[in-house]
Amino acid sequence: MPRIAEDRAGAEPTSPRQRARRQSILKVAADIAASTGLERVQMHEVAKSAGVAIATLYRYFPSKTHLFTALMAEQIEGLAARVPDRAPGTPPEDAVFETLGSATRNLLRRPALATAMIQSANAARASTVPDLARIDSGFIDVLLRAWGVEEPTDHHITRLRLLILLWYGVLQSRLNQRITPQDADADLRMACHLLLAPEPAAG
Repeated sequence: MPRIAEDRAGAEPTSPRQRARRQSILKVAADIAASTGLERVQMHEVAKSAGVAIATLYRYFPSKTHLFTALMAEQIEGLAARVPDRAPGTPPEDAVFETLGSATRNLLRRPALATAMIQSANAARASTVPDLARIDSGFIDVLLRAWGVEEPTDHHITRLRLLILLWYGVLQSRLNQRITPQDADADLRMACHLLLAPEPAAG
């Protein structure tokens, strides 16, 4: 498990150069974790490969927890850019299922990196790792778009939050090879239909 995050948030880049430096750190960290796994990622190695001082790395990412939680947030934002408009006639819950399936397939291309991001997000505290909020709000926004809900209520958000928690469990089971791809798809599809299908009209 990653070290619990230090009790401070990382600095935000304020210039194009700083943003590019931060993105370089994230890319290098992703590549290293994808080949070695989280436990073997060394912060000094990330800094050296990204061409930055170790102090710079720690300014943006006080711990590996911060670093890989930020990577998870980047993954969610990348998913948002790839979500297509729902095809006419596609049930909303099926569109959400396809979106979750796309996220699953993308993460499973580099399973060691996916595991690193999930472990880090699970170890993080919202008070000191702001990227947790980016993950939560970003994922909700992606699924609302797929669902076709433009003015969500608390009930909509609750249903999606439950679905996301279930998706994390299915993804972890796939990473652990506890369930087959076919069973994972079937479980997610059922969850989407149970949680998101239109509710019968009152009366």
